[in-house]
Amino acid sequence: MKPEDLHHTGIVVDDLDATMEWFSKVAGYWWTDVVDVEQVGVTPQGEVTIPMRMVYSGSEPRLEFLQTVPGTIWTPADSGMHHIGYWSDDVESDLAALEDNGMRCEVKSYIPDGSGKLLWAYCKGPTGRRIELVGRAMQPFVEYWWSTADSPSS
Repeated sequence: MKPEDLHHTGIVVDDLDATMEWFSKVAGYWWTDVVDVEQVGVTPQGEVTIPMRMVYSGSEPRLEFLQTVPGTIWTPADSGMHHIGYWSDDVESDLAALEDNGMRCEVKSYIPDGSGKLLWAYCKGPTGRRIELVGRAMQPFVEYWWSTADSPSS
């Protein structure tokens, strides 16, 4: 596998429609058609038919939402993806919008210049995973950090 081949982040959700609606309203996502399909799969215990319901975001980076299927691997994973990170031009305003849409702030940090402005914040809501808002002022530092990653030898 190669990092450049990553094409989506898959997230199992309990309410596909509510999750899509929330991400559309708050983060501006749009979606492919929802696919409902009976998928045949093979597990170590044998063949099973899985009622799958799923959708992809129309924008990149791609998100794939899959409806929970009890008794299968398609259940929300508490030990799985922790959060989705977004750049924010105004963390305070974006945080307020998230809170207006049912999320609660779990932790936040202020710019250490005494201005009282937020640097970043983590929120969690009733559906989906955490969202991290990172102030745009951090972008040059984070991009520099990314640039320190050693590329593997060819």
